[in-house]
Amino acid sequence: MTDQTLPQRMNLCKKYCNMLDRAGIGSKDKALTMWQICKIDLLQFLAHMASADGGVCYRETFFIRENLGFSFTPDKLTMFKYERNLDSDAFRSRIPTSVTYFANADVNAPEKLPGVKTAVTKTLVNTFRQMGQEFIACNDQVSEREMADFTQYMALLDGYVKLKGIRDHDGSGVPDSAAGTGNNNAGTNSSGTREGSPKQTGAANAPKPMEKEPPEKTVEEYLAELNALTGLYAVKQEVNTLVNLIKVRKMREEMALKPPSVSLHLVFSGNPGTGKTTVARLLSGIYKSLGLLSRGHLVEVDRSGLVSGYIGQTAARVQEVVNQSLGGVLFIDEAYALTAGKGEGDFGQEAVDTLLKAMEDHRDQLVVIVAGYPDLMNDFLNSNPGLRSRFNKFLYFEDYKAEELTEILENMCAKADYRLTPEAKEYAQKVFAEKIEKKEPGFANAREARNFFERAVANQATRIVGLSQVDETVLQILQIEDLQMPGY
Repeated sequence: MTDQTLPQRMNLCKKYCNMLDRAGIGSKDKALTMWQICKIDLLQFLAHMASADGGVCYRETFFIRENLGFSFTPDKLTMFKYERNLDSDAFRSRIPTSVTYFANADVNAPEKLPGVKTAVTKTLVNTFRQMGQEFIACNDQVSEREMADFTQYMALLDGYVKLKGIRDHDGSGVPDSAAGTGNNNAGTNSSGTREGSPKQTGAANAPKPMEKEPPEKTVEEYLAELNALTGLYAVKQEVNTLVNLIKVRKMREEMALKPPSVSLHLVFSGNPGTGKTTVARLLSGIYKSLGLLSRGHLVEVDRSGLVSGYIGQTAARVQEVVNQSLGGVLFIDEAYALTAGKGEGDFGQEAVDTLLKAMEDHRDQLVVIVAGYPDLMNDFLNSNPGLRSRFNKFLYFEDYKAEELTEILENMCAKADYRLTPEAKEYAQKVFAEKIEKKEPGFANAREARNFFERAVANQATRIVGLSQVDETVLQILQIEDLQMPGY
């Protein structure tokens, strides 16, 4: 998808509004045209955003006049906001009227939009998105609350589009950052190993070979992949907010306004198998698409790939890993292991010191993400003042619920041309619930779903191999007896 300016998006929305009016599938209120309804919805959205940072400023009212044609003073815009109750939870959870009309056209009457291949709701939602970003950028300052409010509102609109099942009219695609791809969180990471699987040790775990540079994708495509992952709701919110903040920062730089501080280095805390490597891979692509990194590849390593047992070798090994990571993201799993050993002859601290210097020397070419168990990561950051100052943004990956592990299992089945019977699905969710309740040592979240799936496939093969007749349906179905196995 090619980038469009805000006026271009607005003109396209106006064109679609006129088509809806002519087709009689727009507003039933004869006093207002669809375009007028659109502009009012956009105005209310901006008024909602206006004082999220503490007050309305003249830059914001000027932006509204220039882009929507409504004239306000800061005081009058504040009053408009309170009179319309635009700061309420009810407004935050309400789908704009214009979006519902556009969605109705996409779903029920696409034939009345001749020559339009892209879902019109997609254009309108992306107009809200771009207008919100540029509105925040024009402000005197940018607050985290403002970015969080914006991200939450866009998540509401994207979720509505996904819920309605809106697709492009030619069937070639789905709306930007709204539709799921059926991905799950138990896929392979950049090195080809599944997240949650045991790490290699020693020289064999010198940095994993770099994956090929990611294909050219838009930020919206990467965010669509992220938002399609099972669970991880807080992580998705944080990443979307970070992306919005980066976009606004770039806009403010172009306007010669003071940009907000943004830290690209991150701490991922959570138990194994919660999707940390998958999200790191997507972030590397997002950073590249935003122009922050030149290559956008991911290099994954742990302590054994950074620390040597001999004097003078650790610094050289860290520098080698850094050189491979330039232009991309260095992902250090189980990072707490670097500072866990304080005994004589341990060179973990040397690795940390070398890494911190490299981050300073290559601040525009290197992003570092450290990951590990929550408590141990806190100990890691407290071990060195330089670590705490470099890594000040945290993403917590929660353990999956039984329903989410079942969804991950179903996604694995679908990708491999299997499907569960209703009884098998119910049984799987019961098994996952019991495992979550016990939380025995070694429980690995999505890895549990992967193991469960692989054993079920093996059991199914044993069950059907002796059948006299095996058709496509028999090959695809996983029954409850396929899922019943020792330990499950």
